[in-house]
Amino acid sequence: MPLVILPRDGLRGTGSIDLSGITPDRLTGLGIPAIERIGVEIDGRRQPLASAFVVSGALDDDNSIECRGEFSRVHGIGAGMRAGRIEVIGAVGHRAGARMAGGELVIAGNAGNWLAAAMSGGVVRIAGDAGDDAAAAFPGEANGVTGGLIVITGSAGRLAAARMRRGIVAIGGDCGRGAGFELRAGTVVVAGMLGRHAGLGMRRGSIIAAGPSTAPGPTFQAGATWSPPFLTLLERRLLAAGFSPAAHRLASSPLPALNWSRVSWTQWHGETVSGGRGEFWVRGA
Repeated sequence: MPLVILPRDGLRGTGSIDLSGITPDRLTGLGIPAIERIGVEIDGRRQPLASAFVVSGALDDDNSIECRGEFSRVHGIGAGMRAGRIEVIGAVGHRAGARMAGGELVIAGNAGNWLAAAMSGGVVRIAGDAGDDAAAAFPGEANGVTGGLIVITGSAGRLAAARMRRGIVAIGGDCGRGAGFELRAGTVVVAGMLGRHAGLGMRRGSIIAAGPSTAPGPTFQAGATWSPPFLTLLERRLLAAGFSPAAHRLASSPLPALNWSRVSWTQWHGETVSGGRGEFWVRGA
């Protein structure tokens, strides 16, 4: 049985809670009484975890935590995790998975802003939508994600994967403006509509516009139209991680193949004002 965390009385009357640091790797070896005494930020005040949550079970052989209930006002879930697994049966607040270095965070609902921001390793999988700045850099920081895999089954807001340096971000639905802003390296996949100004200021890396997206802006130059082999390998990895375009989710059926190897792609080079070493792939027929 995993360590189970339940909110008390639906957290009525509580504005926000920060659970940063409540991760399997940091709780290893602790019993329930010691875990209940750990301090967390509740409406800006440091209070014991047990003042807002009921804790039961134990960290089993899988080193996992399960969060059940209303967590949409709970922020920082999985932040800083280095090992283990956290599963949330529902929605979460801001900064979930931020600065993760390892382990796995699985979210059954939606997530707020800054999902997996500045992540350096591990896997984040979310069944719902993400807010703004998913997998992005925090304000004032040079880099966003520097490693790991982020799979967003639904849509994402603005500036997804901004200043990303390594890793993979896959978005099954639509994506807001400025995806891959100042992208340094890594891969950004959007299966739905890609918002305006995608790849603005990108230096290197790849943006895969796998949905009904138009050509990038005027600072990109069109190249060849072909079927690159690396997309087949990327497709296999994403399918193994549970990724599929949001519009084709069928709970009772196997995940559909993306069939990237069966279509042509136009390769755009850019952004030219930033050196022109990035790749922007637009799916054809």
